[in-house]
Amino acid sequence: MTFKQIKNKPVVKVITNRYVMILAIFIVWMVFFDENSWINHNEFDKEIDKLKSEKEYYKSQIDSDKAFINKHNDREELEKFAREQYKMKKENEEIYIIEYDTIPKK
Repeated sequence: MTFKQIKNKPVVKVITNRYVMILAIFIVWMVFFDENSWINHNEFDKEIDKLKSEKEYYKSQIDSDKAFINKHNDREELEKFAREQYKMKKENEEIYIIEYDTIPKK
């Protein structure tokens, strides 16, 4: 097969068309090399999604903390929480902590 025979094939004519070549170069440039390339946009979109999910997580944490604070505004609730969580006690008071063994015996 000679060069002229290869050059006259329809596929080669389309590929070697100057407009097709310029379009191919433009697409490669926009996908890989440009500052605002498709790859960079995908990375930014993933980062945006990650930040949005973190924002929702922190909003839910803030809401649960607000509910916790509102619940413990009452002095009795605050005292109950301090006794249960931090083992605090009043003066002249003894506290007995009973722990249950959850490991089944053989």
